[in-house]
Amino acid sequence: MSTFHVPAVDISAYVRGGTPAERAAVAAAVDTACREVGFIQILGHGVAPEVAAGLAGAIDDLFGLPLEVKRRWRRPSWENRGYTPPKSETLALSAGVQSETRMKDFFEAFNVGSSVSDHPGATLVEEHYAENTWPEVEGFRERVDAWRVEAGRVAHTMVEIFEDALGLERGAIGDRAAHPIEVLRMNNYALPEGTEVQLDEHLIGMGEHTDFGIVTILWADRVKGLQVLHGGAWHDVSPADGALLINLGDLTTRLTNEQWLSTLHRVKPPIVAGAIQRRRSAAYFFDGDAEAVVGPLAGFVDERHPRLYADVTVEEHIAAKLAGSRAGVLNPDAGREATRVLAAGA
Repeated sequence: MSTFHVPAVDISAYVRGGTPAERAAVAAAVDTACREVGFIQILGHGVAPEVAAGLAGAIDDLFGLPLEVKRRWRRPSWENRGYTPPKSETLALSAGVQSETRMKDFFEAFNVGSSVSDHPGATLVEEHYAENTWPEVEGFRERVDAWRVEAGRVAHTMVEIFEDALGLERGAIGDRAAHPIEVLRMNNYALPEGTEVQLDEHLIGMGEHTDFGIVTILWADRVKGLQVLHGGAWHDVSPADGALLINLGDLTTRLTNEQWLSTLHRVKPPIVAGAIQRRRSAAYFFDGDAEAVVGPLAGFVDERHPRLYADVTVEEHIAAKLAGSRAGVLNPDAGREATRVLAAGA
């Protein structure tokens, strides 16, 4: 029987201003989790239950609408905003993995994020800060924005913890996120009623992939489906009640020269009594400034740890990843991630 579990860490010492000893204990626990698993459950994050309930209600209200209504809010794939219909993405391509047998991922999604108008006076790579499309759903924007504010706060807190856990000076990571590319992706894992589908091993809710940026703050309901690659096998992950899931992104992997690895994960369809059970999640991607240059930090490169990555801008990295997942172009720069996927027999 598998003994795999996602470590739970109470980060309240960073949220409420704990003692140096309390903060050091949190940082040490996070370091261990990031080196051994790459996924963390955090408690003591300070997000009020009513804010999470508001997000869940907004997700339900949006995805409960007819498909033809939701399609009105579709945007070009490169803008990374608005509605994504079912079976229009293949996340495995972003990780450099091609499979002729796999159907398109069957989740539907809605994306909002930081926009040019959120950063007056800043010189931005505008295609990564597109203005949002807001659906005509009562109270949707207010509920979603309330969650975005809290998720952003948690992301900044996690960056601070990461710096302490890695023994870095304050700002070593955070200074790359003065005006971060920030996307909240709300996901619904269900096919429209009446859709015919073969329930076999090739059916995938969201293909195996790593997240692109620095850190992801994930709210998810407790329906099974999310799986993490660890020790060469896939393991089910469900958050504890009230917990948020934290996973590392590729940029943190590059900064640490793979001392911390971005976590390969996927969503398999939750099937109950021969039918797909609905599952919801919302991933807040904290990706850093578009123009920021990311490569292994000096302290993580030595004779025993040769430099594994060339420098890349956040913009270049995100563009290559999105071209894979949303435009169907195999990512040629994801060789290290692809090797990990293929080694697991995914």
